[in-house]
Amino acid sequence: MAGNTGNTNNSKNTAQGKNSQRKPATRKARQAAAEAAAKARAEQAAKDRRVQTIIGIAVVVVVAIVLGAIGFGIWRSNHPTQDAGEYNSAWSAVQKAEPKPAHSTEKGGFVISKNGLDKPVKDVPTVAVYMDFMCPGCGAMERQLGTTYQQMVDAGQINLEIHPMAFMDRYSTDEYSTRAGNAAIEIAEAEPQHLLKFIELMYAEDFQPNESDYQPVSNADIKQQAVAAGVSESVAARATDEDYQYKSWLSAMSTFTPLRSELWNRSGQLKGQMSTPTITVNGEYWDRNKLGSTDMRTGLLKAIGLDASAVGKAGTLPSIGTGTELTY
Repeated sequence: MAGNTGNTNNSKNTAQGKNSQRKPATRKARQAAAEAAAKARAEQAAKDRRVQTIIGIAVVVVVAIVLGAIGFGIWRSNHPTQDAGEYNSAWSAVQKAEPKPAHSTEKGGFVISKNGLDKPVKDVPTVAVYMDFMCPGCGAMERQLGTTYQQMVDAGQINLEIHPMAFMDRYSTDEYSTRAGNAAIEIAEAEPQHLLKFIELMYAEDFQPNESDYQPVSNADIKQQAVAAGVSESVAARATDEDYQYKSWLSAMSTFTPLRSELWNRSGQLKGQMSTPTITVNGEYWDRNKLGSTDMRTGLLKAIGLDASAVGKAGTLPSIGTGTELTY
C-alpha cells in the first residue's frame, strides 16, 4: 500500500510539474493572440478608413458630375445650339440665289442713312430691323417707331438697316409676304429715299392684312401704297409686277436669317428662336422683354443713349456710338 501511495504522490508531482510548465506558455499565447487581434483590428480599421475614403471620393465625384450636368443643362437652356449643317445649307442657298440686290448687306439688310442707300454715317449706331409685312407685331412697332426712325435718319443720328422677310406667306393665300417684301427691295434698290415712307404706309392699320383672317391684297393695292409714298409710277409698276425679281433671294434669306443665333430671343416664350419684329443695335440683340411697362420708343432711345428731346437734332448723337452696351 505504501508503494502505491508513493506512486500517487509522484504522479501528482509530475502532473503539477507539467501544469507549472504550461502556464508561462499560455500567457505568451494569450499575449500573442491579443497582439494578433489588435493588429487585425488595426488592419481592419485602416481598411475601413480606405473604404470610407474611396466612398467619400466617389460621392464627391458623383456630386460634381451631377452639378456639372445641371450647370451644363442651365447653360444649354440659355445658349440654344445652332445646327451647323442646317445653317451652312441655308447660307449656301443664299449664295446660289439669283439675282441678288446690288445694295444689300451680306446678311440681307438695306442700310439707309442721311447719305443715302449703303452709305452709312460714321460713328453713329446702326439700328437693324427685321420685319415681315404680314407680321402684326411689326406693324405695331412701326406705328410706334417709324416717325422716330425717319427723324433720326434725317438728322444723321442713326443708320437704319431694313431686313425684309417673307416667312409668313403661310398666313396668306397669295404669298403676300413675298410680294410685299419684293416690292420693298425693288424700291430700296431704285428709289431708296421713299423706302421708309413705303414701309410706313404698308403697316398702316387700315391697310396691313390680318394674319388670322387674311383678305387678299392685290399687286395693284401694293402699287398704290408705293405711289402714295412718292415712288415713281415706273418703279412702282416694276416693283409690283408678277416677275417678283428678288423672290428666290428673299425666300433663301428668309430661311437663313432665323438660323442666326445672334437674333434669337433671349427670354420669353420664344426664347431660343427668332421672331419678328427683331431689332439689333450695332449687331447686339435688343431684348424688348426687358422693357416691362416702358413703351418701345422710350426703351429704344434709352438703349442707344439719346434723350427724347434730342431726336431729330443734327449734331446731337446717341451716346452708344458704335458700341454694344445697351441700356435698359
